[in-house]
Amino acid sequence: MSSENDYDKLTKEEREARDKADREREEAEQAALPYKWKQELGEVDITVPVPKGTRARDLAVVIQKKKLSVGLKGQEKIMEGELCREIKLEDSTWTLEDQQSLLIHLEKLNKQQWWDNILTHHPKIDTRKIQPENSKLSDLDGETRGMVEKMMFDNQQKQMGKPTSDELKKMEALKKFQAAHPELDFSNAKIS
Repeated sequence: MSSENDYDKLTKEEREARDKADREREEAEQAALPYKWKQELGEVDITVPVPKGTRARDLAVVIQKKKLSVGLKGQEKIMEGELCREIKLEDSTWTLEDQQSLLIHLEKLNKQQWWDNILTHHPKIDTRKIQPENSKLSDLDGETRGMVEKMMFDNQQKQMGKPTSDELKKMEALKKFQAAHPELDFSNAKIS
């Protein structure tokens, strides 16, 4: 694969052509796998087609912290190998749907990292090109949500020419100080 510097030197048209070729190669590699997969930052879902009429007891599925093995009992494995990242074993599951699809849900240990592939020996995807779904504020933890809401409020205030939350705090502190010290003259004071 070419270095990042080479890519930066390309014209817009050359970049688009390379991106298109890379996407097509990636799609062909992923289509050749014996499963389909998708991911979000915190989880990976894998769909493995199995012969129609398959029952759960016919399957041999082993999910480990860093390994995955899937197959039909007494037959060659459909997929087997080392996972590209560790998973939370207790939150990872599998289920058989309509006796023809094996659905595997893997909960990522590191919920802030995109996976390049499922098994380390399988083709990688370009994680820089992933377009994550929009998240809702309710999906965020309390601290992060508070920070995002503050940023949104401050941005809205700036657009209306009004003081930000930090400026409002300073003004409130000044008012309290003035109320506590009425003998002082603040008429020419500049607060920044």
